[in-house]
Amino acid sequence: MRSLRLPAALAALTLAVTACAGGGGGNGEGSGEYPRNETLYTTGTAWGPPANWNPFMQGQYAVGTVGLAYEPLFLFDPNTSEYVPWLAESDSWPEENVHEIVLREGITWTDGEAFDSADVVSTLEIGQFGSVPFSNLWNFIESVEAVDAQTVRVTFSESRPQEWMNWVYSHPIAPEHIWGEKTEEQIMSDVNEDPVGTGPYVYESHTDERLVWERNDDWWGTAALDYEMKPRYIVDLVNASNDVTLGMLQQGQVDLSNNFLPGIDQIINGNETITSFYDGPPYMQPANTAWLVPNTTKEPLNDPAFRQALAHSIDMQQIIEGPYSNLVEAANPTGLLPLWDDYIDHELVEEEGFSYDADEAVAILEDAGYQDQDGDGFVETPDGDPIALTLEVPAGWTDWMEASNVIAANAQAVGINIEAQTPEFDLLVDNRNSGEFDLIINNERQASNTPWTYYDYLFQLPINEQQTTVNFGRYENEEVWSLVEQLAAVPADDVEAAAEITSQIQEIQLAELPAIPLWYNGMWSQANNTYWTNWPSEAEGAPKSAATLWNGWWQLGAITTLATIEPAGE
Repeated sequence: MRSLRLPAALAALTLAVTACAGGGGGNGEGSGEYPRNETLYTTGTAWGPPANWNPFMQGQYAVGTVGLAYEPLFLFDPNTSEYVPWLAESDSWPEENVHEIVLREGITWTDGEAFDSADVVSTLEIGQFGSVPFSNLWNFIESVEAVDAQTVRVTFSESRPQEWMNWVYSHPIAPEHIWGEKTEEQIMSDVNEDPVGTGPYVYESHTDERLVWERNDDWWGTAALDYEMKPRYIVDLVNASNDVTLGMLQQGQVDLSNNFLPGIDQIINGNETITSFYDGPPYMQPANTAWLVPNTTKEPLNDPAFRQALAHSIDMQQIIEGPYSNLVEAANPTGLLPLWDDYIDHELVEEEGFSYDADEAVAILEDAGYQDQDGDGFVETPDGDPIALTLEVPAGWTDWMEASNVIAANAQAVGINIEAQTPEFDLLVDNRNSGEFDLIINNERQASNTPWTYYDYLFQLPINEQQTTVNFGRYENEEVWSLVEQLAAVPADDVEAAAEITSQIQEIQLAELPAIPLWYNGMWSQANNTYWTNWPSEAEGAPKSAATLWNGWWQLGAITTLATIEPAGE
């Protein structure tokens, strides 16, 4: 998820505050007037006007499209590492390469049509179009069939349960009667402004500054799960600036902020109305890992010894206590999130992991032949060529901007010439995808059901001309990619077998450091309890689900947060 963002126009502030003024009832015309005690105001996910409700256009759809409108077959609970039946009622594996999923009965789409197995089959078959984000499934799916109205059977030509079970909870099901006859071009271009889903909310209205969802009082989950969604309206505001968000949160104009807010620790400590998951540092739960990604196709970043020296030069504590004011924690040298602790070879990490040690960084450089030959304070390559590297982070992401300055200064202190730069986000993405960069910070992959998703992110092969979602560092290692492929084939619940493979992956990873784990980026989540209470927290008896509207987190349990928060005073 994104971190600290772009400055806002004053107009956005005016419109956003107007949107939160409250009073009256929603009329479907985006009037901005909703009963305050029935409306949840949020911000921190959208960075542009809502314009797309297409569940197949992953990464482009508006906040809540998947989660509030469209739903998956299962959720995955990262607190228990269990799959939670959602549209599915149960599942089984009658054969090693056959997965049968039984759907709940009585679910209808919001246009009144019945939800059944044909919808699941149709959704999976749409993945046969090459431009659909999950088309890779058909590299190992042999067939999918509707056994009856409630039963779907998926047969695999190659067993890849880690990857398949990631799909069953992270991707939504779309109605066959609306999407089944569309062409590939139609599917990947339809903005779908009138989304027909099965979820607990329906589209109500939008403007350039906000998106409004209204509760679906006919939602199947109320009866089947005993989930009562308390907010009648959810108004998600397009992000303004951090200062604007902080002010709105303190004034009760925003109930839940998913922005990084510098200084929020002081607010939480001084204002009992504002809460986060933890009462003290780091205040937020970890959501993903921030990585320093070197372009391994460029000298000297193609040298593992140089990357080791760079890793040892970074003083993470300086970043944690400086730009983040203890709102984040240092990442494990493997980069795996705490929920994947069982997959970390701690003995190996103790022996081979890196930590901040400037003297060790200098020694590694000297042993590898990197010396300051011209006396300018920076090392040259073993061939005597000067080194001048850039570290890019998006302009306006001030936490990352400050952190990149620390990293550059740390590197310079051991003789590595790095300059921090801040291009606009879109330019950085172009540079990243085309391999026209030296170093970037990236945190694309979130927590999930399996560390396979992180290793797919780091090591996926082959390298393409444009690397749009994975392996931005263009690191090529057939041996480790083969191990990642083996990991994908491990049964989803066989932690021991998976850990044997992740240990082998980590042995290569810690020696090569194709990307350097930095810190666990927080699930920025700050709540104002004036209108809504019982937010997830570390307190005994409190809900432990995620309190965020970030895309991808609804399926990780954030949807249950809407059923557990309570109107203040009740």
